[in-house]
Amino acid sequence: MMTLDISEENLKIAGRALAEGKLVAIPTETVYGLGADAFNAAAVARVFEAKARPSFDPLIVHIARIEDLEKIASSIPPKAKLLADHLWPGPLTMILPKRSEVPDIVTSGLPTAAVRFPQHPVARKIIEFSGTAIAAPSANPFGYISPTRAEHVARLLGEKIDYLVDGGACEVGVESTVIDMTHDLPKILRPGGMPVERIIEIIGPVDMSVKKSAVVSSPGQLDSHYAPSTQLFLFEYGTLNLGNAHCLIEGMDPGLAAAIVFDDARAQEAARAGFSTVFTLSSNGNLRDAAANLFALLHELDSRNFSVLVAEKCPDEGLGRAINDRLYRASVK
Repeated sequence: MMTLDISEENLKIAGRALAEGKLVAIPTETVYGLGADAFNAAAVARVFEAKARPSFDPLIVHIARIEDLEKIASSIPPKAKLLADHLWPGPLTMILPKRSEVPDIVTSGLPTAAVRFPQHPVARKIIEFSGTAIAAPSANPFGYISPTRAEHVARLLGEKIDYLVDGGACEVGVESTVIDMTHDLPKILRPGGMPVERIIEIIGPVDMSVKKSAVVSSPGQLDSHYAPSTQLFLFEYGTLNLGNAHCLIEGMDPGLAAAIVFDDARAQEAARAGFSTVFTLSSNGNLRDAAANLFALLHELDSRNFSVLVAEKCPDEGLGRAINDRLYRASVK
């Protein structure tokens, strides 16, 4: 694997590599993605192999311009056009009917494709230089914590990929919101970096009743995902204390447990409750900061030999929905 900085010449190298069928890890505003030419089935197959990702889990196709949406989607409903006009580029993925040119391996054989126009200028430049659209799931082994820094990608995938573009830390820090636009009432399939409230402002009501299905129609729908190797137990907002934790975790040693809470006020409560090691997602209770810090903190804690991680949900609003979704999927069920 060769690591590239974000000079213009290196971004052109990354773009050419993608066009040649190579795998390139690229920074986006959400998390680092493992990119391949979305129209090259053999290259996309390498993504599944590098990640050990099951073939039934579809990928998100990233485009460099709104106009490129027509190369992926066979039709664009009026509400999807509204969202594209108002919220792209940004952390929003739309499920749309796909064109036949999009290989089935990208969509796991489904008649729909997940499409996103990223906001990160480096990602957009690389995609533009590639001359194609890029299929890019998160650049980590399947089911593990998503990478928000280049060093996470290097440690997790190493020589399984060809190039890594180091664009620094990801600003949003959680994956995109996924919305299915193939229904009369658009359906949220995964909360993420685009607050649902913003979507509703533009297109009106959406279906948020995520029901379990045997068919995975978009990335991030599996119950177990984004998980550290250290066991993580999750509590409702405001309920984490040592007594509750002991009831749930047999034989827990507070000295070998790390507590993860939303802000400094909750950290003080956790310390008073008996936790000797407490980490906050945002010192001042800012949901944007908490989302940006989530995966980086999980990576750090997973490397520090704690016996157990004990986390408390954030307020369930705005980006808090995405944070809580990731914590739930990372937790012991």
